[in-house]
Amino acid sequence: MMNTAQLKSLHQQAEPLIICNVWDVASAKAAEQNGFKVIGTSSAAIACMLGYADGEFMPFNELLFIVKRITACSNAPLTVDIESGFSDDAQTTANYIKALAEVGVVGINIEDSKVNKTNGERVLVNEKHFAKYLLAITTQLEQDNISLFINVRTDTFLLGVEDATKESQKRAKLYQDAGADGLFVPCIVEAAAIKAVVDSTILPVNVMCMPDLADFSTLKSLGIKRISMGNFIFDALQKDMTTRLENILQSNSFKPVFTAVL
Repeated sequence: MMNTAQLKSLHQQAEPLIICNVWDVASAKAAEQNGFKVIGTSSAAIACMLGYADGEFMPFNELLFIVKRITACSNAPLTVDIESGFSDDAQTTANYIKALAEVGVVGINIEDSKVNKTNGERVLVNEKHFAKYLLAITTQLEQDNISLFINVRTDTFLLGVEDATKESQKRAKLYQDAGADGLFVPCIVEAAAIKAVVDSTILPVNVMCMPDLADFSTLKSLGIKRISMGNFIFDALQKDMTTRLENILQSNSFKPVFTAVL
C-alpha cells in the first residue's frame, strides 16, 4: 500500500502525475488495469450516480460506503474528494478524514467554496477563514497521527472571480502555511495563468481536464505536477450509454450493444 511520503514523491517527479477519477468499483478496476498509479474519486460523479446534486447534498456516510467498496476491491492508491469538508466544524471534518484514512485512503481533496443548499449557488469562502479552518484540520490530523496528502482546491477560476490569477496566488500562500500538500486549480487553462500560479508557490499544482487544456507535455513544461479528470469521463460514458440506447430503439435490435458508439 502506498503511503503519504510515496504519494508526495509522485508530485515531485519530472512527469506530471495523471489521476484517473473514478466513482465506483468498476471504474476503479478499469483505471487500475490501465496502469494509473493513483486514482481519485469524483464527488460530482458519485453524487450523480446516487441521485444527488453536486455540493455536499450527498451525506458523508454514503460517500464513505462507496470508498470502502473501492478500497476493498482495488489495490490502486486512492484519494477522495471531500468537497468542502462536509462540515463547518474542523474537528468534525478531521474525524471524517480519519475515517477515510482507516479504510486505506492516502489523500483527500478539499475545496474553498460552498454550495448554498437553498439556491444551489456556489460561492468562495473567505480565504483567511478557510485557511484557519484548514489549519485546524491539519493540526488535528497531526495530533491524531493521521498522515494523508491534503490537496486543496481553490475555485477562483471555476467561479470566474476577478483577477483569478492573483487571487489564486494569494490563496496558495495561505493554504501552504495552513498545511496543504498540493494546490488544485480547476478550470485554469491559459498558459500564462498556469505558469504564474505555479511560479508563486512551492506546492505542486494540479489542473483538471477541460476542453481547452493543453496536452500533458505542454503542462509539464509549465511546471504542472498533477493532472486530474474530474467528472468528465463519467459524463462522457453517460452520453455514450444514451446514444447506445437510442440506437437500440432506432434499429429495433440489440446489434448496437455489440458495436462501437458512433
